[in-house]
Amino acid sequence: MDSARANIQQLRNGLLRLHKELLESEQHDYELSVERVNSPGQWLGLVIHDPRFAWLRELSAFIVRIDEQMDSEEGVTWEDAQRYIRESKTLLTPAENGQGFGRCYWDAMQRDPNVIIAHAEMTKVISRIDG
Repeated sequence: MDSARANIQQLRNGLLRLHKELLESEQHDYELSVERVNSPGQWLGLVIHDPRFAWLRELSAFIVRIDEQMDSEEGVTWEDAQRYIRESKTLLTPAENGQGFGRCYWDAMQRDPNVIIAHAEMTKVISRIDG
């Protein structure tokens, strides 16, 4: 596996772990503030359709773009890998006074120490492959 593809694979795997942690955090918060989620199907429906979770779709879509690039006939170039690393840095910047993903990400980090840990792990992944 060439280094660009290996880097993008590490990035993708880190993003998936972070995404999973954010989903778990959001489910916990939803169940505390709104109602219990009774099935995986109900949870999936909420994540896909409820405006409360729209911010997570930005991260989901980013992961899908990476997957599509990795599966494309062109493969992953060094420039692709560098672009995805830059986009990850931008996307994963918590923004206390921002809006959209950055603000919701900041809120999740304030609420859940597991999200902080996942963010720190993702930062390490990016640092390791950014070069």
